[in-house]
Amino acid sequence: MSRQLRAAGIWGTGMAVPQKVLTNADLEKMVDTSDEWVTTRTGIKERHIAADDEATSDLAAAAGRHALEEAGIKAENLDLIIVATVTPDVSFPATACLVQMKLGANNAATFDLSAGCSGFVYALDMAVRAIESGAYNRVLAIGADILSRITDWTDRSTCVLFGDGAGAAVVGPVSEGRGLLGTDLGAEGGQGHLLTLPAGGSRKPASAETIEKREHFILMQGNEVFKFAVRIMGETAHKSLGKCDLTPEDIDVFVPHQANIRIIEAARKRLGIPEERVFVNVESYGNTSAASIPIALDEAYRAGKIRDDDIVALVGFGAGLTWASAILRWGR
Repeated sequence: MSRQLRAAGIWGTGMAVPQKVLTNADLEKMVDTSDEWVTTRTGIKERHIAADDEATSDLAAAAGRHALEEAGIKAENLDLIIVATVTPDVSFPATACLVQMKLGANNAATFDLSAGCSGFVYALDMAVRAIESGAYNRVLAIGADILSRITDWTDRSTCVLFGDGAGAAVVGPVSEGRGLLGTDLGAEGGQGHLLTLPAGGSRKPASAETIEKREHFILMQGNEVFKFAVRIMGETAHKSLGKCDLTPEDIDVFVPHQANIRIIEAARKRLGIPEERVFVNVESYGNTSAASIPIALDEAYRAGKIRDDDIVALVGFGAGLTWASAILRWGR
C-alpha cells in the first residue's frame, strides 16, 4: 500500500536587500549608458548593491529571520536549510552552513544548490518534497546572491542588469488542497555557455591570465538568453499548470523572475494573463538571480496582493540554462 504524501506549502516569507542603491543616473557616470536606454530595454531604474563587508550569507540570514518571524517559528525548530546561490561566501563550507550559524538553527541539516536564477524554485521544490516524505517538518528555502561581486562594471551590456538581495520562505505541512500543487524543473546543459562565469573553478583555476582576461565576471550572450527565456517561461508554466489540471486563466497572481520587463511582458502575453495579475518589481531591484522570485513573492504578499486560496504561479529561468515553475494554492 502506498503512503499518502503530506501537503506542503509556504508558512511565511521574508526578504533582505543592501542599503546602498545604485540608480541609472549613477551608472551614467560609470559606463556609456543612459537612464532612457536602460529603462526602455530592461524596465530597471535602480538596484541594491552590497557593502564591502556584506556577504551572501548575511543577506540570506536576514531574509530567513523575516520568514521565520512571519511563519511564527523559532530557528531551533528548523529541520533543514537550503540555500540557492551562485555567489557563495566561499567555495566551502556551504553558505547554508553559515546561515545556520547566524540564525542559531543548530538542529537543521544544510546544503546549497546552484541553478542560477531558477534556484529558489528548485529549493522550494526540494523543501516541499522533504516535507511530503515525512522526513522533515520545517524547512527554510532561501534564494540569495550578490551578483555585484561578479559583474563587470566596464561592460555596459551586463552591468546595468544586476543587483543584490535575498528572499526566503519557511515551508511546512499545510491543509489538504493547499500548498505546492505542481512543478516543472529542467535544464538545457548544451546551452550553458550562453550564461557563465568562465574562470575560478576546476576547469580554469584563477591565474594571472584569467584575471587579465576578466574571466571572473559574468559572460552572457544576451540575445540568445532572451530568446530562450521568452520561449521557456510559457512552456514551463503550461507544464506545471497541466500537472494540477489548471490553466493560465486560473492564476490569481503571476510572480515571474525579475530579469527584464520585456521578457515578463512576452511571457504574460503568451500565457494570456491580465496585467493586473502579474507582480513586477524589476524597476527597484534589477535581476537579483536566485533572490528575484522570493523577493517579489514577499513583496506581493506583504502588499496584500496574495490572499488565502489564491493560485500563485512562480516562473523562472537562469544559468545552466535552467528553468523552473511552481503552482501553489496559498495558505496553511
